[in-house]
Amino acid sequence: MITDASEAAIDKIVANCNGDIRGALKALLQVNEQLEAELAQFYAAVGLDGMARGSNAIH
Repeated sequence: MITDASEAAIDKIVANCNGDIRGALKALLQVNEQLEAELAQFYAAVGLDGMARGSNAIH
């Protein structure tokens, strides 16, 4: 279910891309890739931190 806030966010993203749906999708994919990379770095940091303390619970 798409909320009014989601609809507004979609409209804003498309407007920021001058109405270009393909450009909006490309921008969203790029943001998603960046967030995935940051999340992978976070997981790696947590894993290293856990190993440094001798815990094998976090991988």
